[in-house]
Amino acid sequence: MTDKTDESSAAAENQPAVGAPQSLPEKPAKVRRRAAAAAALGFLARRLRQPLPGAQPRLRFEMPPELPAEYIAAEEDAAADGETTPQFGKPGPRISPQHPLYMGFMGTVGVGLALLVYWIGSNTTQLLLWIVAALFIALGLEPVVGWLENRKIPRPAGILVSVAVLVSAVAGFFATLIPTIVEQVTEIVEQAPNWVRDFIDSEFFRNVDSQFGIRDRITEELDKFVNNPEAMGGIFGGVVGFGSTLANGLFGALIVLVLSLYFLAALPAMKKWGYRLAPRSRRPRVAALSEEITRSVGNYVIGQACVALLNATFAFIVMSIVGVPFAVLLAFVVALLAFIPLVGGLIAGVLVTLISLTEGWQTAAIFAVCYFAYLQFEAYFISPRIMQKAVAVPGAVAVISVIAGGSLLGVLGALIAIPTAAAILLLLKEIYIVRQDKH
Repeated sequence: MTDKTDESSAAAENQPAVGAPQSLPEKPAKVRRRAAAAAALGFLARRLRQPLPGAQPRLRFEMPPELPAEYIAAEEDAAADGETTPQFGKPGPRISPQHPLYMGFMGTVGVGLALLVYWIGSNTTQLLLWIVAALFIALGLEPVVGWLENRKIPRPAGILVSVAVLVSAVAGFFATLIPTIVEQVTEIVEQAPNWVRDFIDSEFFRNVDSQFGIRDRITEELDKFVNNPEAMGGIFGGVVGFGSTLANGLFGALIVLVLSLYFLAALPAMKKWGYRLAPRSRRPRVAALSEEITRSVGNYVIGQACVALLNATFAFIVMSIVGVPFAVLLAFVVALLAFIPLVGGLIAGVLVTLISLTEGWQTAAIFAVCYFAYLQFEAYFISPRIMQKAVAVPGAVAVISVIAGGSLLGVLGALIAIPTAAAILLLLKEIYIVRQDKH
C-alpha cells in the first residue's frame, strides 16, 4: 500500500501543474544563428547612431525664432513708457536726411553700390545664367516632389527619385539619339560633294557661270584661302574654340545639375528666409503671392515639356511616313524649338518644310499640311488642357516677352519669358491696381 502511494506521488510530481507554462522545444541552430545576427545588426545600428566621443553637431545657419506678437507689443509699450533701459544706453536723435553730410555720404554709397553690382553682374554673367537655369529646373521639379510628399514619401527621397528620373530620361534620350545623329551627319558630309557636283553640272549654274564667271571666281578665292596662313590658322582656332565650347557646355550642365539639387532641397528654407525679409504684418500676403508664382512657374515648366514632347513625337511620325530625310535629327530640333512658346513650333515647321523640299514639293506639302494642322489642334485642344494650371498671359504680352527674353538671354530668356511676365502681371493686379483702386 505504501509502495503504491509513493509511486503515485512520484508520478504526480513528474506531471506538469495545471496552468503552468509548457516548456518550449529547443530552437534549431539555424534559428539561433539568425537571432544572433539580427541582434548583432541591431547593436551595430545603435552604435552607428550614437555620436563619436567628443564629437560636436555640425553647425547650421538657422533663422532666429519669430517672437510672438504679444511679446513684441509688450516690449514696445514698455519702451514707450520709458520703463526699460537698453544695455548700451538710449540712442540719440538721428541725423537729419536733409543734412549735407548725410546726403553726400549716402549718395556716394549708393553710386558705389550700383557700380559694384554692375561690375559683379558683368563679370559673372555665365554664373548668373547657370543660377537662373538651375532655379528654373528646381521650380519645375517642385510640383513632382510635392506630389510625392503627399504620397507619404520623404522629401529627400522624392528629390532623388525626381532628379534620377530626369537625368535617366535625358541620358537615355541622348544615348539613343547621338549615334543616329552621328550617322546622319556623316551621311550629309558624304553626300555633300555629290550635291555640289550635281549643282555645278546643272543647266542653271552653267547659264549663270557663262554670264558672271562664277567658276573662275570660286577657284581664285579658294587658292587665296589655301595659300593664306592666317585663314588656315583661323580654321585651327575654330576647331579649338569648338572643343572649348563643348567642354564649357558639359561643365555648365554639371553645375546646373548640382545647383538644381541644392535649390530643390533648400527651396522650403529659401522661401521661409524670403518671407522673413518682409515685415511681419505683410508676411501672409507675401507668402501667398510667392506660392502662387512658384506654383505657376512649376506647372508651366512641366506643361511645356509635355507639349514639346508631343510636338516632336508627332513630327517624327509624319516625317517617317512621308520620307523626310534625317527624321531623328529633325525631331530633336523640333523638340528644342517647341520649348520656345508661340513661335517655336512655327519656326520648326518652316525649317522642316524647307528641308523636305529636297525630296520633292509633294513631300514638303504633305508635311506642312499635317504639321501646321497639328499646331492648330495643339493650340486649341492640347495646350489648354495641359497648361490649365499654369500661367495665363495675353497673347500680345506673351509674344513681346518671348522676343525680349530671347534678345536678352537667348533660348533661356525665351523659356523663362512667359513665367516672368505672368509673375509681373500677378503683382500688378494684386498690388498696384488694388492700391490705385483705393484712391
